Amino acid sequence: MGAKFVMTDDQLKELKEKIAEHKQKPGPLMPTLHDAQRIFGCIPLEVQKIISKELGESVAKINGVVTFYSHFSIEPKGEHVIGVCLGTACYVRGSQLIIDEFSNALKIKPGETSEDGKFTLEATRCIGACGLAPVFTFDGKVYGSATPNLAKKVLQEYLAK
Repeated sequence: MGAKFVMTDDQLKELKEKIAEHKQKPGPLMPTLHDAQRIFGCIPLEVQKIISKELGESVAKINGVVTFYSHFSIEPKGEHVIGVCLGTACYVRGSQLIIDEFSNALKIKPGETSEDGKFTLEATRCIGACGLAPVFTFDGKVYGSATPNLAKKVLQEYLAK
């Protein structure tokens, strides 16, 4: 479901240039993964294999790091990324209702991308805005004291564009 991963020659060239830079310093894996995420929007197995070959690290180690950190994604994300905090403060103040609103409106579950590749819905853990709970992010912008109605309104604004 959702967007398909495609790698261009320019992206591959940029990744290899970044890896060459990072290999000059100790601990090249994390900076390389951050660059790969930025370049491709995700780090699927085919990208992990290239990084493995270039850095001399096992694919298993790289995959472990990629799947451990929530910043990294193995699947392409949509044009718009919606994150709903399900941390304790947000959850007890109703964030489940907000994620349900997005899920129903977009017909996707948390962790999925819409069929047209426009939206990715993520259930996140604490984003450090507990005083504004419940919160969600839309393309990195934080919406605090959120309600299902606010979620619906913000989504409608983006759908209207």
